[in-house]
Amino acid sequence: MAIRAAISGRSLKLSSSVGARSLSSLWRNVEPAPKDPILGVTEAFLADTTPHKVNVGVGAYRDDNGKPVVLECVREAERRIAGSFNMEYLPMGGSVNMIEESLKLAYGENSDLIKDKRIAAIQALSGTGACRIFADFQRRFCPDSQIYIPVPTWSNHHNIWRDAHVPQKTYHYYHPETKGLDFAALMDDIKNAPNGSFFLLHACAHNPTGVDPTEEQWREISHQFKVKGHFAFFDMAYQGFASGNPEKDAKAIRIFLEDGHPIGCAQSYAKNMGLYGQRVGCLSVVCEDEKQAVAVKSQLQQLARPMYSNPPVHGALVVSIILGDPNLKKLWLGEVKGMADRIIGMRTALRENLEKLGSPLSWEHITNQIGMFCYSGMTPEQVDRLTKEYHIYMTRNGRISMAGVTTGNVGYLANAIHEVTKSA
Repeated sequence: MAIRAAISGRSLKLSSSVGARSLSSLWRNVEPAPKDPILGVTEAFLADTTPHKVNVGVGAYRDDNGKPVVLECVREAERRIAGSFNMEYLPMGGSVNMIEESLKLAYGENSDLIKDKRIAAIQALSGTGACRIFADFQRRFCPDSQIYIPVPTWSNHHNIWRDAHVPQKTYHYYHPETKGLDFAALMDDIKNAPNGSFFLLHACAHNPTGVDPTEEQWREISHQFKVKGHFAFFDMAYQGFASGNPEKDAKAIRIFLEDGHPIGCAQSYAKNMGLYGQRVGCLSVVCEDEKQAVAVKSQLQQLARPMYSNPPVHGALVVSIILGDPNLKKLWLGEVKGMADRIIGMRTALRENLEKLGSPLSWEHITNQIGMFCYSGMTPEQVDRLTKEYHIYMTRNGRISMAGVTTGNVGYLANAIHEVTKSA
């Protein structure tokens, strides 16, 4: 018995040590993930102890003192929420009121699509979550399809469709020489794509370039989509924030709807209401009829269920209160126009400062572009010089977040840009 016990004990020790070794090596091949090109800029900025440092990499609105902003309409909505609502789960599809108000904002107050209940929609985790759920929906129900994504685009778009296992193609969008839209090449790519292809479109304030098609160009794009039977999925992260007018910023979507396209749309309230950390968004898909919309919504909910089960409630309450109350909505419209106007004003100031310095380059694109970002045309090497010599932080593709530009730093920024680009 003693011998068997000793052997048994030794076997247990051996198996334990073998198990420990195998477990210790389980994650041996895991390498550190590459830093996010956008979030890494903020990390570097925060680590810099220089007093005059400037961060024009962050994709979040700042006031003219460089400080984060909470809109007064949001504060008022939160005052009404405080102590008035329970913290029960929302349905899988999210807040019904928030969805209804979101659809009116995107599709129009008097949209027949809404009246006929032809839109399948759920609350999503901001625009990123809306895009991800749609990508999974595309993969599940159109498994042989691919997605056409513009060059360039917001870097996370590639991650989203990649992790949903949807093959990606690209289409021409930005013209480096003109720093504007490469419309001819874009149209050629639309025409040459297989019939019935999926395209990701930025509804307004294209990220990162700030270059949008004109209304007439949108009509031509819509017409060619109709000819080819393509599906348009709009990512609308900046409605109201681009021009200061939510109706104007939704024009591309309205044109496609006029032409009878069954579009999809991702909405976000991060930028236009400053609800960055609340992760409030909406995913909608236009369907043939009410019956189809019910079916599609049920499938969108099923996709959301294993991801996060139910969406968060607080931000959804804020949005639904603001958009559902005429006075608060009026206040919001004024505040979002104020944010847009400040960005537009900083574009003018940056361009004027560069021109006064006698820059040999044309900076018209700064004011021709729209939205939070300016695609400056600077090279990665020039951006590196800005960071090293002037402590100015931005992504290496030369994208300037105009929200980080203020009356206090615009002269310094312009001088630095002039110094690193004057010999280009």
